[in-house]
Amino acid sequence: MTIVTGRTSGDGGGGSAPTGAGGAGGIPEQRRAGQGGDGPAGSGQGENGQTGNGPAGSGQAASGRYRAARVLPGTDRVRQPVALIRLLTGLTAIALTLLLAEYARATTGGFADDVAGVAALVPRPLAQLAGGLSTAAVLLLPVGLAVRRLLGPDRRRALHQVSDGLLAAVLAYGATLALNLWCETRAPASMLDALTQPTPGTLGHTEPVYGYLAPVLAFMTASGSRERRLPWALLALNGLAGLAGGYATPTALLLGLLLGWTGAHGTLYAVGTPDPRPRPGEILRTLRDSGLRPVEAQPAGPDRYHVRQADDRPDLDLQLLDRQAVTAAALQRAWRRLRLRTAPHPRALRSPRTGLEHEALVTYAALAAGVRTRHIAATAGLGPDTALIAYERLDGRTLDRLADEEITDELLADAWRQLALLQRREIAHRALVPTSLLIDGTGAVHLVDFADGDIAASELVLRCDLVQLLTTLALRAGAARAVATAIAVLGPDPVVAALPLLQPIALARTTRHALKHHKPVPEQAEQADQSEQAAESQQAQRPEHESGTAGGTATVGGLVEEIRAEVLRGRAVTPERPVKLERLRPRTLLAVVGGVVAGWLLIPQLFAAEDNPISAVANAEPWWLVLALAAAAASHVAAGMGFVGFVPERLDFRNVVLAQVAGSFVKLVSPGGVGGIALNTRLLQKAGIPTAQALSSVGVGNLIGLALHMLQLGAFAYLLDFEPGNAESDPLPIVVTGLAVAAALLAVAWAVPAARRWLAARLRPLTAEVLPRMLDLLRNPRRLAVGVAGQLLVSLCLIACLYCCVRAIGREPSFASVAVVFLVGNSVGSMAPTPGGAGAVDTMLTGLLEQTASMEEGGALAAVALFRLLTLILPVLPGWAAMTWLQRRKAL
Repeated sequence: MTIVTGRTSGDGGGGSAPTGAGGAGGIPEQRRAGQGGDGPAGSGQGENGQTGNGPAGSGQAASGRYRAARVLPGTDRVRQPVALIRLLTGLTAIALTLLLAEYARATTGGFADDVAGVAALVPRPLAQLAGGLSTAAVLLLPVGLAVRRLLGPDRRRALHQVSDGLLAAVLAYGATLALNLWCETRAPASMLDALTQPTPGTLGHTEPVYGYLAPVLAFMTASGSRERRLPWALLALNGLAGLAGGYATPTALLLGLLLGWTGAHGTLYAVGTPDPRPRPGEILRTLRDSGLRPVEAQPAGPDRYHVRQADDRPDLDLQLLDRQAVTAAALQRAWRRLRLRTAPHPRALRSPRTGLEHEALVTYAALAAGVRTRHIAATAGLGPDTALIAYERLDGRTLDRLADEEITDELLADAWRQLALLQRREIAHRALVPTSLLIDGTGAVHLVDFADGDIAASELVLRCDLVQLLTTLALRAGAARAVATAIAVLGPDPVVAALPLLQPIALARTTRHALKHHKPVPEQAEQADQSEQAAESQQAQRPEHESGTAGGTATVGGLVEEIRAEVLRGRAVTPERPVKLERLRPRTLLAVVGGVVAGWLLIPQLFAAEDNPISAVANAEPWWLVLALAAAAASHVAAGMGFVGFVPERLDFRNVVLAQVAGSFVKLVSPGGVGGIALNTRLLQKAGIPTAQALSSVGVGNLIGLALHMLQLGAFAYLLDFEPGNAESDPLPIVVTGLAVAAALLAVAWAVPAARRWLAARLRPLTAEVLPRMLDLLRNPRRLAVGVAGQLLVSLCLIACLYCCVRAIGREPSFASVAVVFLVGNSVGSMAPTPGGAGAVDTMLTGLLEQTASMEEGGALAAVALFRLLTLILPVLPGWAAMTWLQRRKAL
């Protein structure tokens, strides 16, 4: 493919040549329909003989494949998403550098000593001379760059960029002073020692951050300076001179550079940057140099233009690709590649030209396959950071702009025929959303926007395209019509084979959002009613392991289940196991990061030289340990009582208790109690209780458990208030104040219409399902009493376990104070997205034992470590055994 960069003296024929006529400045003219569907780069002819080069006027919206820069209102500035990414990256690097200085003192100190040893070899006068000259050059560098920019041709843009650089330099210097002040006054002494060293010839020490580098680098970055070699050479020379002269440490130099770079990108994101996109006049000149006849370019969306041509030539749809948007898109692809097995390769941080080449290549491959799509009129580069691709404009509307009565079965079948042509040549579109299906005036379907497409795609990716189009069409025409037309065109085997990929995670983000808010039209509602029983029967036939949420493979209800039921209707086939598409779940990543942070914070305390909790646990009194273990074991039986008491149906109490033991294993891989809820719901489903009633029973139990938890907290806080010697740590006002604040926040949220609608949407399931279930429970007071007693006993057993752990290490707090500690600390800490609340629960319980129970840090940490050992670590193996036993008996 030829990338047009402008006409040269060798371009023959001037600007009057036809579109793409053979000079170096254009792309060869596309073959029109009727010249053969298998010709090179060519035919827009589909299977039905209709052509794809309609008249001008396509009104399709942007596909959203590149994240557009956000335009600031009332200005010609834009906020680039890549600036935010770089800001967050810089802040993370600064935090890691400070942590390295604190926890890797031997490494940083040894490196600083090595640098100091090398610097001692440099003669002192030479180091001082080099330092003075480089400092002067570095300070004069921004002035020279600013003058050069202001004397250039585009003075208005240069003035904006220089002002941005000055603002970034001021902010970076202020951040340097603030960090220096924090290190001097607030930071640990070990961190200050790692960042500084004695100043030569004085009694003081160097600054924690080398202050000359940050503002200069911030100015260079924020002003958009394209000079690279000289500024960086001067910065490197100044840094080396500071090291040689003993005026900085390596860590201080690194912090200075990071602060300057981060401050620059923070400034650019806050105030925006002058719009780097080319003006319409520049676009028109480039198109004329490509052999086209543009007359007018009108904006048609983010980085899109509608271009009108002279001499009755077809109008153009023009797409700009700039470096900032391509960079943001590459990072999104990298994240999807890390998370999904079917995601496209990130293709590194490709340039706009590379992205343009890829889109043109896939478009040409689609044309060669006979698919109807837009013909490329020209491609061109607009400087080093922007490229454009111009398509001949099609007169039509996208699928999302059609009325329901306009979506006929013939239109649906035509969409499937276009997909069949793609899949026959192993071409993947990867974005078959409504805005990628363009319907012309004759009702013919054209596939557009191939930026994310691939050639020689794998079978898995091709099936993902099929389920994506199937869901897109079902959202508009209903599951029955979408499936019927797909089977009529493709045959039943490919559609059935794609069912294992019919998962929300395999669909586009816009499609997942549409599924959540989908409401069927009246014609579709009847089809949904007819499909409901089939969907439930297919759900019952699935293998046991498909019902969970592990790996993100479980499908959601609603339209997805209707599609599945329609595909399998009348076919004697067993549903295949869903393909595991997700490599890494965000929740898993968050749990791992939280666990690492928790371990980083807790391990140094566990092995501290003074008040070592490991030795305290080793010297614990055995009888108290036995009582603590018994209380922890009894909590599982109490949890079983609290569970069966809120289920009107009869359950096997042994299975229920074993399920609570299995929850000890499940909660290690699921934060916030999510795993326990799913486990209990699954237990009820396997016991023959419908899903709606099972969820209602679990919801009732959790709701009443929360109410009882708050009542217990109030009662123990009230008892603690009357204990002697407890004047300094009175928890009752704190509890009452917390409840009052929560009530006030709820009242304020209810007064705001948007917040009230959000709360009403979340409380609607409570009124629709939980309250009727609670009324059923009131008809059996004995069972309800068992449930309430069980919920109370769970908390009391765990409180007793913590109390026995505290007594086992030789401390004697009151039972009420330990109860308040557990009820507050466990509730707050369990909100953390870590397995079993690791780190958060431990920190909360330790701090509250110090404050409420008046325990020293070492003793509190030892008691909490022992408590978590008995309630979190030791039950894991029995929990795994219980879960395995229940699964073999098909109770889970």
